[in-house]
Amino acid sequence: MPALGVWPLGLLAFGAPAFGVRACGAGEVRPVSVVRTAAGRPVVAGIVAVRPRAVAVGIGCLLLALAFGVLTVGSGDYPMSPADVLRTLAGGGGPAEDFVVRELRLPRVVTALVVGAALALAGAIFQSLVRNPLGSPDLLGFTQGAATGALLVVVAGGGSAALAGGAVLGGVVTGVVIYLLAWRGGLHGHRLVLVGIGATAVLTGVNGYLLTRGRLMEAARAMLWLTGSLDGRGWEDALPLLAATAVLVPVVLLGCARPLAITEMGDDLARGLGVRVQGLRLVLTAAAVLLASLAAAAAGPVSFVALTAPHLARRMTRTPGPNLLTAACVGAALLTGADLAAQRLFGDHQLPVGVVTGVLGGGYLVWLLAAQRKAGRI
Repeated sequence: MPALGVWPLGLLAFGAPAFGVRACGAGEVRPVSVVRTAAGRPVVAGIVAVRPRAVAVGIGCLLLALAFGVLTVGSGDYPMSPADVLRTLAGGGGPAEDFVVRELRLPRVVTALVVGAALALAGAIFQSLVRNPLGSPDLLGFTQGAATGALLVVVAGGGSAALAGGAVLGGVVTGVVIYLLAWRGGLHGHRLVLVGIGATAVLTGVNGYLLTRGRLMEAARAMLWLTGSLDGRGWEDALPLLAATAVLVPVVLLGCARPLAITEMGDDLARGLGVRVQGLRLVLTAAAVLLASLAAAAAGPVSFVALTAPHLARRMTRTPGPNLLTAACVGAALLTGADLAAQRLFGDHQLPVGVVTGVLGGGYLVWLLAAQRKAGRI
C-alpha cells in the first residue's frame, strides 16, 4: 500500500468493493469504494472530484491577487498605469521602468503572494488537524516561536539574513517542542491546542523581555518586523520562500490532501480505510510549521491570514473539508490586497501590512465568535 494514503485512481486489480465514503474538498479525492488487496488489507479506491464552484473561487481569488499585485507595482513615487506595468513585465519597458518594476517593486509583490499562500495553507492544515476553527499558527505558538528566534538574533546584533534564519530555526524548534509535549500515545487535536496556547503565552513573555534587552535601534527594527511588514523586500527575501514552497506545496497537495480529508471523518474510520493517521499528522505538522516559519522569516509574523483564509475559502466554496488549494489562493489575495490598502488608503503614511491584516482579521474573529454564539455552538 502506498505510504500516507497516496492511493491509485480507479479500482484495484484485487478484491471487490466494500462500501462507499465521501470526502469533500476542492480538487480532492472523493473515495467511492474500499477494496482489499491480495493480502487482505483495505485500500481506498477513488476518483478525483472537481467541484466547479471551488475551482471558480480558486481561479477568481488567484486572478484577484494578481490584479492587486499589478496595482501595487504601479503605486509609489514613480506611478505607473496597469498597462505600463504589464508592458514592462513583458519586456517592453525602458531602463528606468525595468529597474522600478523588476528590482524595486516586483520582489515585494512576489513575497506578498507567496507569504499569503503559505500562511493560508498552514492555517488550513492546522484547522483540519486539530478540528478546531481557531487552530492556526498564530494561536498555536508557532509564529511566536519564529518571533523568539528572530529576536534572539536581534539581541545578538545579527543582520537581516541572520534574522530570517533565526525566525525559521525558532519556528522549527518551537514546533518540535510543542509536538513532543502534545504527544501521548499519538498526537490529538485538543492536546495540541492546549499545549500551543500555553506555548504562545510563555513565548509572548519571552519576546517582551528580549525587546527590553536590545539597543534602541535594534528594538525599533524588531518591532517593525514583529508587526509584519513587506517594506524593502527584495529577491533575497522572496526566492528562498518561493523555492521552499515549491517543494512543500506539492507534498501537501499531492501526497496528503486526500487522507487529510478522510481523517476529518474520524481517526477510527480513517485507519479502517488504510490511512496511517499518526504518520500523516507528523508530515503535515512538519510541513505547516515550515510554511509558517518561512513566511515569518520573509515578512514577519503577519497576523490572522492563516486564521481567516481557510474560513473564507469554506464559505465561498460551500464545501466542507480542508479546501487547501482554494485557501492558499484566498490567502494570496488577502495579503496582496492588505498590502495595497496599507500603501494607498492612508495618504503619505504607509502602514505595515500586519496592521491591516490584524484589524481585518480581528474584526472577522469577533464576527465569527458572535455567529458561533448565535448558532448555539459556544
